[in-house]
Amino acid sequence: MAVIALAGCSGAPGVTTSALALLLAWPLEPGRRMILAECDPDGGAVLHGLLLGQLGDRYGLRNLSVAARKGEFGEGFWRQLIDLSGEDGRGESPRNRLLLPGISDPAQAASLGPVWKALAVTFRGIDADYGHDVLVDVGRGGAFGPSAVLVEQADAVVVVVRNTLRCLQAAQARVRALEERVGGVGLIVIDEGPYPAGEVQRVLQVPVVATLPYAPKEAKVLSDGAEQPRHFTRSALMKAARTGGALLAQRAAVRRARLAPRGVAGGEVAAHAR
Repeated sequence: MAVIALAGCSGAPGVTTSALALLLAWPLEPGRRMILAECDPDGGAVLHGLLLGQLGDRYGLRNLSVAARKGEFGEGFWRQLIDLSGEDGRGESPRNRLLLPGISDPAQAASLGPVWKALAVTFRGIDADYGHDVLVDVGRGGAFGPSAVLVEQADAVVVVVRNTLRCLQAAQARVRALEERVGGVGLIVIDEGPYPAGEVQRVLQVPVVATLPYAPKEAKVLSDGAEQPRHFTRSALMKAARTGGALLAQRAAVRRARLAPRGVAGGEVAAHAR
């Protein structure tokens, strides 16, 4: 299916909250999975946001550096995933919406040098061998430096911006740099400001792929674990996320069809998918 990298810029555009909305609303065929990986070297937010610290730091990206040194990266990757899919009508979890939490302290990023490349191989293998989708949240800084391999190996790269003057100004240099390096960059716009999609595209010179409403009450459920309002799954935010997920998947498929095969295999990691 697709590996899609979500990047941000200064001004707190809402990358992780948008990624969580996409994870929970992504249109999945039977037998398919969506995996969200928090790969922001500045630190993850979900363990102590949406999950309210209830799981501590037992799961996450930092544990994969240990697994890599032991030659157990493939098996270790699947052990670090948290099930966010909830229960189905029979009271069972389909385990089809999974999270790899990020690091809890930016200082931990120094030990992840060999992990970024292994993760890129992992994501390509999961996609190629099982058809699962992967969202990679690289935050504001992860599209550059050692973790940039995750962006370079993605089928599509999307920058999350708010359509305010401050955020659009902050996004210009970041979008331009990504477009020069990987090409085919798109945008997810958080509709907080006055500028329509056409103006955003004109300013940043890349297409708007999807728009999410500015919905602080619903967003706080995802960012801070706030109590869900009634009909949360049918809210404007989650409806837009479902539509946005389909549009992102289409964009990734089109871009993949235009690019030559990259020759990245799943190897050990894909063998442990279950």
